[in-house]
Amino acid sequence: MNKLLIVGTVAFDAIETPFGKTEKILGGAGTYIGLSAANFNLQSAIVSVVGDDFPQEYLDLLASKNIDISGLEVVKGGKTFFWSGRYHNDLNSRDTLDTQLNVLADFQPKVPQNFKNADVVMLGNLHPLVQSSVLDQMNVKPKLVVLDTMNFWMDCALPELLDVIKRIDVITINDEEARQLSGEYSLVKAAAKIHTMGPEYVVIKKGEHGALLFHDHKIFFAPALPLEEVFDPTGAGDTFAGGFAGYITQSENMSFENMKSAIIYGSNLASFCVEKFGTERMVNLEKHEVVQRLKQFKSLTQFDIEI
Repeated sequence: MNKLLIVGTVAFDAIETPFGKTEKILGGAGTYIGLSAANFNLQSAIVSVVGDDFPQEYLDLLASKNIDISGLEVVKGGKTFFWSGRYHNDLNSRDTLDTQLNVLADFQPKVPQNFKNADVVMLGNLHPLVQSSVLDQMNVKPKLVVLDTMNFWMDCALPELLDVIKRIDVITINDEEARQLSGEYSLVKAAAKIHTMGPEYVVIKKGEHGALLFHDHKIFFAPALPLEEVFDPTGAGDTFAGGFAGYITQSENMSFENMKSAIIYGSNLASFCVEKFGTERMVNLEKHEVVQRLKQFKSLTQFDIEI
């Protein structure tokens, strides 16, 4: 069985949307990526850090999804990373109300010995030096390294970010971040510029407007599934990344054609994530629901036309 190594935050979130609000609930990029990738036939491990305020039930939940948590460090007397945010009425924009790095401030990732030969590495949104440190610990070069990042690191750690970007195969960022990183407004030009920085594949996420995949002058577009209700967009991008990386790991196929399917799988799983607060929908997701919605994606995008 192929191995997927996931690096990212395991955290507490407090979320407010037009539909309600939560106190501290399970969140973090590593959590969403792991829960999404758990829908595939693979071995996965999360490398992250939490405080001893992190409930045992959450650790048990991750383990119950066949996720190896031996690389999830629990710091005695420490507090878990916490983020609080409020979404605007359109759910496309949000305000960060509070960020507490806590144990994440001094995080030194430790890759479990049996995942130092992972086939695919998914570097979730973290400081670029942490992402680089994980790659340094690998015994063999992974078949594919996927990196997710955000504008925060472009603002405060750009040289370190550019260094790690040189070492990866796929980058996943949103349209605003692609423009900032490249200095280009056109997403086609932005992807071409980012390609010269190192990644062979550039994935640009456009939220409710789908995702774009760029590779060697080829472009693929996947729509987002039109949903009657979007409840909470938190973690949708990470769920997308987990679906993308999970499908690639399971299929062992790193080609552009196969990545098209991976984009669809990622979009499909992200469409479930937004239906409930936090991780609730992903925790209880059933396989038959995933298959049914994939059929919806197929009917949404498939057509015959005479040329």
